[in-house]
Amino acid sequence: MAMYTAEFFGTMILILLGDGVVANVSLKKSKAHDSGWIVVATAWGLAVAMAAYITGWVSGAHINPALTIAMATVGDISWALVPGYIISQILGAMVGGFLVYLSFRDHFAATDDANVKLGVFSTGPAIKNLKWNFITEVIGTAMLVVGILGINYGENGVGPLSALLAGFLVWSIGLSLGGPTGYAINPARDLGPRIAHAILPIPGKRDSDWSYAWVPVIGPIVGGVIGALLYNFFLNIWV
Repeated sequence: MAMYTAEFFGTMILILLGDGVVANVSLKKSKAHDSGWIVVATAWGLAVAMAAYITGWVSGAHINPALTIAMATVGDISWALVPGYIISQILGAMVGGFLVYLSFRDHFAATDDANVKLGVFSTGPAIKNLKWNFITEVIGTAMLVVGILGINYGENGVGPLSALLAGFLVWSIGLSLGGPTGYAINPARDLGPRIAHAILPIPGKRDSDWSYAWVPVIGPIVGGVIGALLYNFFLNIWV
């Protein structure tokens, strides 16, 4: 239960700070309105680092079902823990979404664009092409998992800097690969807040775009497994 509650709490923190910056930048009458992509990408990276420092010593701070499944695929975590990790992550993401709504309640009311309101909670493509949106999420998540495994490989000796470097990794992915789909690279990050959007009494909201929702769920899972297998393939050559 300690590991599951840590994954819940860590993912809640991730979404509170991550979706929080999206609300801060995109909702009307916020003091950070229109401050841009650099702010969003930076805050997401910091959100990952903060969540990892707070809970990583308990559960490893996966805070991402794609990473949990990838780690199980290469034997770094027991498959028996995977369902509990994933449920905890999704529930934590939902609660994080609720907290963002409470923090920005008046700003949701002041914003007319229903797409912007949905975008606070979930990702969406800049150009909707499900096949290529899926591929973008696969590539981004593969890079995430390769990076996490590389950062934490013992020969690097990064020790307590690993959480900060994981944040830098997510920052880099956001700056470099985030534009096409909003870089979910994490099924819980998208699905949990999307459920929150569907439930919450947000004034003037639209539907939660469930026709797209499979892309930021399945794409990261596939990409995570590919990334883990790819890193282990090269690791077996190097060592």
